[in-house]
Amino acid sequence: MVSTYQSVTGTGVKAVNQLMNERKGVSGEMAYKYPIDLNVIPQIDVFTDNGYTKEEMKMVNETKKIMGDDAVKVTATTVRIPVMGGHSEALNIEFVKEPSVAEIREMMSTTEGVILQDDPSQQIYPMPMNSHNKDEVFVGRIRLDETQANTINMWVVADNLRKGAATNAVQIAEYLLKNNLA
Repeated sequence: MVSTYQSVTGTGVKAVNQLMNERKGVSGEMAYKYPIDLNVIPQIDVFTDNGYTKEEMKMVNETKKIMGDDAVKVTATTVRIPVMGGHSEALNIEFVKEPSVAEIREMMSTTEGVILQDDPSQQIYPMPMNSHNKDEVFVGRIRLDETQANTINMWVVADNLRKGAATNAVQIAEYLLKNNLA
């Protein structure tokens, strides 16, 4: 299960201009039907017949394609948020066996291209503003899901102009599968 929180730069310059105009109190061309400043819009792309958006279905289908496994179950909710760059994802990942949060943290801290920022007691966790103009994927808030066996939650952030919206989740899932953790 993945929920994405995607920046306005994912829509393009028209959306960036809309956000900046709204912050200045200036009327201008709208990229979205609704204001984006001080708001979130739970729709990215158009809705399909099943109630999901094209962006959500793209995440489902791309994950299965990249993993080479149609049995992989993915559900997604995509939300547009008023930040300039950096898409964020809340991931809920189910494993075959009970995962070790310590082992996952260790793997994330030693994985090329991943920066572990996971010390909630010190309020250290990934944020879009810290991923700007960086190629790495930032991972944090790793914890067991107390409602589902063999499941963890984590928070992932990356600069969307350097990484695709679904790439982060897929790369992490591939790594976990490669290391027999999923």
